[in-house]
Amino acid sequence: MKQVNVGRFTTGNENDLVVFVIGMRINQWWAIHKWLPVLLAMPPMIKELYTNKQLGFHSLESFPSFRTTFMIQYWRTSEDLLAYARGNLHLTAWKKFNQLTRNNPSVGVYHETYLVPKGQYESVYVNMPLFGLSRVKQPIALTPETTSADKRLKGTEKAAR
Repeated sequence: MKQVNVGRFTTGNENDLVVFVIGMRINQWWAIHKWLPVLLAMPPMIKELYTNKQLGFHSLESFPSFRTTFMIQYWRTSEDLLAYARGNLHLTAWKKFNQLTRNNPSVGVYHETYLVPKGQYESVYVNMPLFGLSRVKQPIALTPETTSADKRLKGTEKAAR
């Protein structure tokens, strides 16, 4: 079981951040020969990302379900993310996906990319193990100046002036 950090915590927001949401959806569960290779392509890429910190990947949270997977990834820069997308392991998986699913709706994939400027995000964790941004950035105990989302965001606006 993960260690729970007892109390109320936040993270700093002094750096730009890229949030990448990615997943797949099984549209035809009986077409296992189409969607299983797509599902199995992700674990080697995740291993590569965690093994090679120079790629700019920070961390992820994954939320699998029977039909749709949902993963939130945190990246250093959009350039790092795009460079990885053009890399060998991802590019090979992407080409295989296109070959398997051309004119076939059995499985779908999606992604969304959010470029988040420093000072434009905040977080709070109460009695939580490291999760989300707190796995990327060191958790910081809340203070009277950071007790609300409004205060955490306004505090960074003042610091930027």
